[in-house]
Amino acid sequence: MFDFLSLIGNSRRYTFHSHTEFCDGRAQMEAFAREAVAQGFSHYGFSPHSPIPIASPCNMLSSNVDRYLGEVSRIRRDHSDSGVRFYAGMEIDYLGDDWGPSIDYFHTIPLDYSIGSVHFIPSQAGELVDIDGRFESFRRKMIEHFRDDIRYVVEKFYEQSIRMVEAGGFDIIGHLDKVGHNAGHYSEGIEDESWYVSLSDELVDKVIASGVTVELNTKAQRDHGRFFPSTRLLRKLVAAGAPIIVNSDAHVPALIDASRDEAFELLDSIKHSQDIG
Repeated sequence: MFDFLSLIGNSRRYTFHSHTEFCDGRAQMEAFAREAVAQGFSHYGFSPHSPIPIASPCNMLSSNVDRYLGEVSRIRRDHSDSGVRFYAGMEIDYLGDDWGPSIDYFHTIPLDYSIGSVHFIPSQAGELVDIDGRFESFRRKMIEHFRDDIRYVVEKFYEQSIRMVEAGGFDIIGHLDKVGHNAGHYSEGIEDESWYVSLSDELVDKVIASGVTVELNTKAQRDHGRFFPSTRLLRKLVAAGAPIIVNSDAHVPALIDASRDEAFELLDSIKHSQDIG
């Protein structure tokens, strides 16, 4: 398993989660690389959404994997004297037992690391549906695909996430409780309900036992005022000594460092409170 904490040492100028033209990012890799250099990063990882066996406008094509890896190599070469180390990662979608970070296909790709994430869940009819993205889209999908059953959606998200952790094969778990954002808009207070707390706690317990690195994902903080995982779950992870890194999950170069200082402040405050508690 990739040892991020030993790699970065005491540096906080890093991120291992970003999306470019190879998936749903809105700029080319070179633009992200130049921004990482300009902002004084020490480590920068690219992580396109993986190929998947269903149609998706957000995921890279398997035919582009070699070109992606070649672009990482070019960036490393062209920016070799920049002080930034660049990495070839991939955010791999877990769709079920037959497709996820643990399958042989992804272990044939020479990646430096991988992120395991759940974006798709099966509807009651068995159709895989992307529940990530803007709330307006989520709300529409609730009616069109999920019979307006928010508890079903949340339970399936955590069920899929737990199965992904049990299957393994990845280095970072991505935005592990992200369903809470749209679910919270759909049903206010849902994250405080006992059944939701139990599900999210079960996932965190599995993550802690697995030893996988957890990202504190800052993408939603600027516009929505929240991190993934939630502060409650983050406290539990810190108390257990889980390895945690701060990732921006940027889709545009200007946001590669967005809200990361706030995330480190939160981590520091939790560690301090637990040290003196």
